[in-house]
Amino acid sequence: MEIVRAVSDTFWSTRVWLPPNITWEDIRPGVRADVNHADYRHLIYPIPLAAVIIVLRWIIERYWIAPVGKALGIKSTGPKPPKPNKVLEAAYNVNARLSHKTTMRLMKQVDLSERQIEYWWRRRRAQDKPTTLVKFCETSWRCIYYTYSFIFGSIVMWDKPWLWDIKQCWYGYPHQSVTNDIWWYYMISMAFYWSLTASQFYDVKRKDFWQMFAHHMITILLMALSWVCNLHRVGSLVLLVHDCADIFLESAKLTKYAQYQKVCDTIFAIFTVVWIVTRLMLYPRIIYSSSVEAPQILPMFPAYYIFNTLLILLLVLHICWTYLIVQIAVKAIKSGQMEGDVRSSSSEEISDSSENSRPVLTNGGTPKKQPSKNGTTAVAAANSVSASPKKKQ
Repeated sequence: MEIVRAVSDTFWSTRVWLPPNITWEDIRPGVRADVNHADYRHLIYPIPLAAVIIVLRWIIERYWIAPVGKALGIKSTGPKPPKPNKVLEAAYNVNARLSHKTTMRLMKQVDLSERQIEYWWRRRRAQDKPTTLVKFCETSWRCIYYTYSFIFGSIVMWDKPWLWDIKQCWYGYPHQSVTNDIWWYYMISMAFYWSLTASQFYDVKRKDFWQMFAHHMITILLMALSWVCNLHRVGSLVLLVHDCADIFLESAKLTKYAQYQKVCDTIFAIFTVVWIVTRLMLYPRIIYSSSVEAPQILPMFPAYYIFNTLLILLLVLHICWTYLIVQIAVKAIKSGQMEGDVRSSSSEEISDSSENSRPVLTNGGTPKKQPSKNGTTAVAAANSVSASPKKKQ
């Protein structure tokens, strides 16, 4: 027990987490009548609240969003399955990735050519892909939350002096009160990111899965650290800046799923502008204040450097995503429309929209791509807004 206490005392050393000459007792809730300090014990609340959010999401998606999606004509079924083949099915269940070695081995066991096996494999993999309606429901939920969070955050922050003057984040630190509205803003936001971290493992898989996972964890760490160290003012600014652009991103994807292409193009253009303004202009302004202005007002301490490093890491992620956004924008300019979401899975999928789009096997057993009515090839990304190139098996 003494070892645990010693480790805890070392980890929570005031020399690490607080400015010089400040102790945990100095910022303990209730120690000062004029200041309501943040209580680190409240960080447990977002976890059960995240479970409530997950249940609420399930109810809203099932009984509200899904019916709306069906009314809009969004597909709730996937592509047609391949012809039953026990040997290929058994091999697929062992490993969904088809290597050249596996293909050669299967050719000896079934009376199919290499191309036929690859085609069967693609159709089988398409069965494991989520339908467009599933993607629509997930995206709608995120759009609803980000809209709520930005509106609620704007209302909460409107009368806060640090919204208009970032230096107010540092004056009087660490004796800065946590108001009830800031408390709820923090707890709900942290609970949402906990719910995203959990649901990410069963939601639609994206190409930037680990980037998003890192983003969620960095966000939670930032919020927890800012709460413990009473840095909730700058933390609330970071939250507000991040919610705005996400509304337009999710809205653009929704209109893409519903096949309102012109609306999608317009919203995506707005999203690009808002993203650049908030993530690459306003957010770096916060980092400038924490990196340049704060040291001129406050004595520095180790936790400050940890906090600032996490802020900078978040900016690096923004730059990576900006590169992906620019990719979409370039494709949109070249093609005349926004082709898709670069975050979507890049795995090959099979279109089930038309019988004319299926490959026709020639006498030699090699699939021949038969053009559809609009001249496109047979292999297309079904139920996806992704425009990314197909991976070679």
